[in-house]
Amino acid sequence: MDHMSHIGPISPIGLIKTTALEINSPAEALMPLGAKARLSAYVELTKPRITFLIVLTSAAGFCLGSRGAVNFILFAHAMIGIGLLASGIGTLNQFIERDLDGLMRRTAARPLPSGRLLPLEAMWLGVLLTAGAEMYLTFFVNVLSAILGLTVIAGYLFLYTPLKTRTTLSTAVGAFPGAMPPLIGWTAARGEIVVAAWVLFAILFLWQFPHFLAIAWMYREDYGRAGIRMLPVVEPEGRVTGQQIIAYSLMLVPVSLLPTVLGISGKVYFVTALALGLLFLAIGIRVALSKSNQHARQLLLASVFYLPLLFGVMVLNR
Repeated sequence: MDHMSHIGPISPIGLIKTTALEINSPAEALMPLGAKARLSAYVELTKPRITFLIVLTSAAGFCLGSRGAVNFILFAHAMIGIGLLASGIGTLNQFIERDLDGLMRRTAARPLPSGRLLPLEAMWLGVLLTAGAEMYLTFFVNVLSAILGLTVIAGYLFLYTPLKTRTTLSTAVGAFPGAMPPLIGWTAARGEIVVAAWVLFAILFLWQFPHFLAIAWMYREDYGRAGIRMLPVVEPEGRVTGQQIIAYSLMLVPVSLLPTVLGISGKVYFVTALALGLLFLAIGIRVALSKSNQHARQLLLASVFYLPLLFGVMVLNR
C-alpha cells in the first residue's frame, strides 16, 4: 500500500496512475521465477480464498433471487463475471497497497512487496480483469449487475483503500462494497432489487464488522507499523473494539432471521440462523471480555464458518 499519511486528497486516477520510474524502481526489481512460480504469483494476486467466498455468497444470492428453477447457464455466466470482478479488485488493491504491504509481517510475502512480480504487471492484470468482468456482466448477465459491479470498484478501491490510513471509519465504508456480492447475485438472476435482496446485503454488511475487527485486533501491531488506522490501533485498550463486536453480532441475530419472515427461506433455516447467530454472539462477547488474541482468532474462524453455513442452509431451505 502507498504510505498516504502525509499526502492530500486522492483522486481515482491518482490511485491507479503511477509513473514509469515508480513502477520500475530498483527497489522493486523482479525476482527471477520459473513459469510455474510466476503463474502461482499471478493467482495469489487475485486473492483466491476471498474470491471464492465472494462467489459463494453471490451464488446464494442468485439461487434465492431465481424465480422457480435456477437458470444454470445464466448462473455460470454470473459467477464467471463476479469471479473476474473480485479477482481484478483484489489485484488492484495489492497494486495500490504494495508499499504498506511491505511494512507488515502478514503481507510482506505477497507477490509485489516480495519482488516476485513487478507493480506494472499487477496493475495491468487488475485493469484487464475488472474491465473484462464489467463487459462480461453487461453482455452475458444484465446491465444492473454490471452497474452494481462499478459501485464495488469505486467503493473498495477509491474510498475504502485510501481511507485506511486516515480514519477508523474506513471499516464501515468498506463494508458497503463488501456486502454487495449476494445483491449482485440476486440482480443477476432477477434483474431487479427488492427488499429481500437488501436483507441479504444487510446480513453480509453486519457480519463484516466482527470478522474484520477480529483480524484487526490480532494484527494491531502490524497495522500500526504500516500506519493503517484500524480501531484496535487507535484504541489499543480494546474497549470500543469489543463493544462494536458485540453490537454488530447482536444486530446480526434478528436480521439473519428475516429471510424466513419474508418467505425467502423456511423454518429449518430460521432455527439454524438463530443457533448460529447466538453462538457467534457468545464468541464475540468472550473476545470483548478477554481481549485475547486467541479468542479473536476463534472469532475469526467462527466468522469464516458462519457465513457459508448460513447462506448454504438458506439456499437449501428456500
